Amino acid sequence: MSGAHDTKPVYPDEQEFAASLEKTYELYHKRIRTYFTIKLNAMVADDLTQAVFLKAAEHIHSFKGNANLFTWIFKIAQNTVKNEYRRLSRKQEFPYDFTEYESQSISLEFTKYADFRIDIGTALKDLAEIDQEIIALRFFVDCTLPEISRIVRMRESAVKNRLYRALNKLKEELKEWGGVTSMAIQELISIIDKGDNAGTNQHLKKVQQDLFTELGNHVERISSKYNYHPSRKVVIEMYPDLPTFHQAVGEVDAPNWFMGTYEGHILKIVSPLNPGPEHTYQSILRSTVHLYTMWLINEINPAVPKWIKQGIGGYEANQMTADFIEHSTKDAVRNQTVPSFDELNNDTWDFETMKGFQFSYIFVQFVLEQYGVDALNKLIRSPHDFHGVFQCSESELHDKMVEYINK
Repeated sequence: MSGAHDTKPVYPDEQEFAASLEKTYELYHKRIRTYFTIKLNAMVADDLTQAVFLKAAEHIHSFKGNANLFTWIFKIAQNTVKNEYRRLSRKQEFPYDFTEYESQSISLEFTKYADFRIDIGTALKDLAEIDQEIIALRFFVDCTLPEISRIVRMRESAVKNRLYRALNKLKEELKEWGGVTSMAIQELISIIDKGDNAGTNQHLKKVQQDLFTELGNHVERISSKYNYHPSRKVVIEMYPDLPTFHQAVGEVDAPNWFMGTYEGHILKIVSPLNPGPEHTYQSILRSTVHLYTMWLINEINPAVPKWIKQGIGGYEANQMTADFIEHSTKDAVRNQTVPSFDELNNDTWDFETMKGFQFSYIFVQFVLEQYGVDALNKLIRSPHDFHGVFQCSESELHDKMVEYINK
């Protein structure tokens, strides 16, 4: 589970860092606080987290442009923990307090996104200290493998090997203790068939299993990438055909490509068994990933413009090939009529006509390649702060995207 990640230096000078300190705190303070909670205890975590960011502001002059911002701040947190350990040692107090993490659920990647609920206090104590640190960073502080590599000063391949060996050791020991229970994708998502023969048809059962499998391959990855883990269960309502679906969502005259939407925590889709003339069984499965991603981004920030949600949804579902995108947008690119961001916020069926799905997808790809996932996470949370996220105006960013398309 990873949080917001730095792929390049974000704050190149002291003045710019000071101006953005509040946003930096919002982006990283939960991860730092979690680390203090694990390594020390929850009672001191808030105060120490505040102290870390104050120290970061005081010592920004030592931040090197080729460093990673999160790992630079995290080093301050590590040094703070070491100082606390020395202080507690002199007082003969024990620093660890894992009680808050009993029955904590972590996703072991080799289990295909099935979770294992483990008693951390019992399970981790038999691991080497470096392995405890790596597991804490990976699963509770939401660090990526490259971030952990920099923090513990080991090669990424070595971190990965230690992580997997430690997890396998935990897995085997927990089986022996009987302290492990499986939490599958079905505990995160429910599927309700809205046809007349709900749950009785073997084909419908296969559809449900295929939907669970498709979502299971993506849900944890997407949640980790955008640093948000939903607190409530998602319900998928599956309608038997397009007319029934369109009527159910109040869009009886909708085009045939419109196969799904979401309202609150409910995703509404047409059945893959009867997808209509513009979809296939597989494309409905992929579109459900698209819808889930849009729902997740909306949960993070309901004020995110439609085109950002659509772009992230399409990108994460990987629904369109590069050739299709290039072919379908070439006229607009050639004629210099690439829609503006305001135009892409069109909430009518014209969104498809203006190639809104394609250009929104391109924008997300552009941001990830040119600025990194950290910038995209910032944009989700501050969708109108182009200067703060990209250090340029909205129109300048659009021009850069057009240049990116033309390369």
